[in-house]
Amino acid sequence: MHSNETQQNASTQTHSARKNHRSLTSSILGDRDAVANIAVKNLKTARQFYQDTLGLTPIATEGDQLIIFRSGHSMLNVYESQYAGTNQATAVTWAVDDVDDVVRALKAKGVTFEHYDMPNTTRTGDVHVAGTMKAAWFKDPDGNILNIFCR
Repeated sequence: MHSNETQQNASTQTHSARKNHRSLTSSILGDRDAVANIAVKNLKTARQFYQDTLGLTPIATEGDQLIIFRSGHSMLNVYESQYAGTNQATAVTWAVDDVDDVVRALKAKGVTFEHYDMPNTTRTGDVHVAGTMKAAWFKDPDGNILNIFCR
């Protein structure tokens, strides 16, 4: 091959490799379901809350250290940890059709809701409203902050 042809061939291969790399890296996780992880102090108490109160379905366990729940098309790993409840931010968010209905249903099961002062947000009962978005926050028995919202 001539030097010019070799350079063109190498350039084409490099461009092709970059294109393949971009397509691989842009979809590495972009089309994959994410799994939330929630640390709890007592797995038995957590099971009651996530299964009986929230209505999640347990689909697997790992001994007495982990319960995997199905929630829609996602999974939620609930596991025992000494660091349970130390997260001061929202751990899991569920998109729901009607926040008010879900708040009423959860309150009927004994869930209490958190109230936060946030800019450009008003609160109607336990529901925070910002434009067309409605949201409510509550905690699990270990203090993990959970959220529901709709637009």
